[in-house]
Amino acid sequence: MGAQQEKKPSEERKYRSTQNNTPTSQVQWGRAWEVDWFSLASVLFLLMFAPLIVYYFIMSCDQYQCCLMNPLIDLLTGNRHLSDIWNKTPMLTYRAAGIYALWVTFQVVLYICLPDFCHKFLPGYVGGVQEGAVTPAGIVNKYEINGLQAWIITHVLWFANAYYFHYFSPTIIFDNWIPLMWCANILGYAVSTFAMIKGYFFPTNPKDCKFTGNFFYDYMMGIEFNPQIGKWFDFKLFFNGRPGIVAWTLINLSYAAKQQELYGQVTNSMILVNILQGIYVLDFFWNEAWYLKTIDICHDHFGWYLGWGDCVWLPYLYTLQGLYLVYHPVQLGTANAIGILILGFIGYYIFRMTNHQKDLFRRTNGNCKIWGKKPEYIECSYMSVEGTKYYSKLMTSGFWGWARHFNYTGDLMGSLAYCLACGFEHALPYFYIVYMTILLTHRCIRDEHRCLSKYGKDWKRYTAAVPYRLLPGVF
Repeated sequence: MGAQQEKKPSEERKYRSTQNNTPTSQVQWGRAWEVDWFSLASVLFLLMFAPLIVYYFIMSCDQYQCCLMNPLIDLLTGNRHLSDIWNKTPMLTYRAAGIYALWVTFQVVLYICLPDFCHKFLPGYVGGVQEGAVTPAGIVNKYEINGLQAWIITHVLWFANAYYFHYFSPTIIFDNWIPLMWCANILGYAVSTFAMIKGYFFPTNPKDCKFTGNFFYDYMMGIEFNPQIGKWFDFKLFFNGRPGIVAWTLINLSYAAKQQELYGQVTNSMILVNILQGIYVLDFFWNEAWYLKTIDICHDHFGWYLGWGDCVWLPYLYTLQGLYLVYHPVQLGTANAIGILILGFIGYYIFRMTNHQKDLFRRTNGNCKIWGKKPEYIECSYMSVEGTKYYSKLMTSGFWGWARHFNYTGDLMGSLAYCLACGFEHALPYFYIVYMTILLTHRCIRDEHRCLSKYGKDWKRYTAAVPYRLLPGVF
């Protein structure tokens, strides 16, 4: 659970520790200071195989009609060699490099050059300059929240081109999908390497850096907590939300356009995927200010895990359902389509309302009503790296009384709906629900390990009050 200050910085309850608490507080935030053998093995595995996994999935669609087993069968039986597969893989092209460079540059311009205006006319939307959570060094960073604005501008231009200007085909992303993958990898590795060099030689805040002395772990998990260039360019906020998540809906639209081009129609399964994933993306940007208090921003350092992951893993593997439907169009029966849509909506409702309850609880310092009554909570404390004592409240009622991460449960229901829209002919589209289950379960464990280190015995009181992680009565 994310930490919350009880009041604004000028009014917050804080006490200077009477002892030097630095050694204790250092283990309370973010990633490890020391690397055990299991963590190192996991890091090496991901560094070596995550790029190959992405390549394997995309290659399977391009050369094997999305069948995951046939490439392995061909290689094991000698029908094909690795060189055969590689030689049929489209390489980097000047066209793809130009498209990708223009895309990233455009998103950078929207991010740092256009102050948010959406919050001025959209009721309930929180944008503009917002404060993040307190960092381990006791710093509160400010961010320009303008992701919804960037998404709207980008998609208005996309549809204007598709229906009026016709400067490029709406299928441009699909048509250059593999060459664009090489561009995304180049950016992912470049920004991750730059972030590591920056952390060593010119960090934004040296007190928010962590060094283990292990090159591979530091490269993957990051050194700097909040690497920034200038006043507004924050690496974590930009790469977590832009360019990957802005592109998510454009990628799906390109898939739908390709389906229309190939088959003369867009199937209801493709429409479902576009709608359900589009809701998720819009929710992300509508609540971008809330995102400043999530585990990605509040705890993770910026390294390859976020840099490469946001550039490559997210746009290429989170959109597998739409890619699959280009190769295998599925027209669902009416009852099945409605059932999947309802599952997706229920999952989204749980995801959004659970997060809303926590956000309302935080904003009002517990002076609100959850399900018609005053929320229950456990008060706990933690130390910053400088020895300042802060107080937080962890809610134990509403959805948060059902499970400690019930928002993840809703997220998994939505993820399952995306996959079910693709039918059951191939396993490839179901990678997403398998991956999300592993990711969110691991995130639960990581988050709770941090919270135990951070809150100590107060966290044990909390887990006793809310004993389940994801499924009440089960796990």
